[in-house]
Amino acid sequence: MTDAIRPATEIDLPAITAIYGEAVATSTVSFETQPPSLDEMTRRFATLRDGGYPYLVAVRDEAVVGYAYAGPYHQRAAYRSTVEDSIYVARTARGGGIGRVLLEALIAACERIDFRTMVAVIAESGSPASAALHARLGFRPVGTLEAVGYKHGRWLDVTLMQRSLGPARATPPTRV
Repeated sequence: MTDAIRPATEIDLPAITAIYGEAVATSTVSFETQPPSLDEMTRRFATLRDGGYPYLVAVRDEAVVGYAYAGPYHQRAAYRSTVEDSIYVARTARGGGIGRVLLEALIAACERIDFRTMVAVIAESGSPASAALHARLGFRPVGTLEAVGYKHGRWLDVTLMQRSLGPARATPPTRV
């Protein structure tokens, strides 16, 4: 089994939609309650790609088994150098290190285009593995929002984690 990380394309979107749809329907890692359609996932992909954000897929034996992307943390201009990461791995590929490889590649891609901070918004009760992965790659917890989401019959907390990228705050941002 050979794993490869590469930029996502429109051809990958049916697999991405299936991976995300399963996560939405069966877990609390996403606060969406209904899996989005392929058309909606295509719209979201185009928005990120057109905005210059990295969007990656992990491929094993020619099949997409995970994906990760960075998107705007918030829309206001002062946040332009801060991104929020998202990582999803197919159920059949979890636990094999694909999430780590995707996150490492996403961090590197964001540093290459001079983002300075990456934020992870983690539904901790639904994803302790995600919090542990982020911690292993240099993210630190910066706060918890308690009972901010309700899904699958229970209230969910969100843990915010943060990691500096590149020169971080040593110099002014270059992104406009």
